[in-house]
Amino acid sequence: TDVLIDKETESLIICDRGNRRVVRWSRRSGTTRGEILIDNIQCYGVAMDNQRYLYVSLRENHEVRRYQIEADKNGTLVAGGNHEAADLNRLCYPTYIFVDQHQTVYVSEGWNHRVIKWSKGAKEGSVIAGLDGYGNALTQLNSPSGLFVDTLDTLYVAESGNYRVTRWPEGEKQGTVIVGGHGGGAKAHQLLYLDGLSFDRHGNLYVVDRGNHRVQRFSIE
Repeated sequence: TDVLIDKETESLIICDRGNRRVVRWSRRSGTTRGEILIDNIQCYGVAMDNQRYLYVSLRENHEVRRYQIEADKNGTLVAGGNHEAADLNRLCYPTYIFVDQHQTVYVSEGWNHRVIKWSKGAKEGSVIAGLDGYGNALTQLNSPSGLFVDTLDTLYVAESGNYRVTRWPEGEKQGTVIVGGHGGGAKAHQLLYLDGLSFDRHGNLYVVDRGNHRVQRFSIE
């Protein structure tokens, strides 16, 4: 369901959800098999911080854990872990995650229809998008999935159920549609059930358009 590039080891770290594990595959030529980093885990999203700690969202456990690669099989709880609910100290089916340079963890919650931010060491999070819950208004989210936070702490989130990507400047209570928002469909300006998103160094936005079995690239102003 998710993948990241570990530049230091020139490898891919993959959430192999169907096999309940996180695996690493070298990008070097001649690689024929992967290496299991964490086994028997209900993973969904993966992220890595600037100290090379690995973060994994455990969807059915309603939590996010941090792991020291190759030295830690159990991980440390960094968000949620109190059973599913909408309280600020809980998560409900977390999916994709993002970690910034301060080790702040941003979590998309598919069932709470919100993005919540957990600062390092915090006992509860704060909602930064979707304060008004489920819906298609600009103060609401519908099944948020992939997310990205830039150096200005602006949040970009893929809304799978609203077929759009919205941008949320820090502190704003409503987002702005930057991609999609024209209903679900297969035209170039439409999306249909979104998963992950990412930016390249030129600022182009890439969106996994799952319902249309394609990846779309958009130039964002």
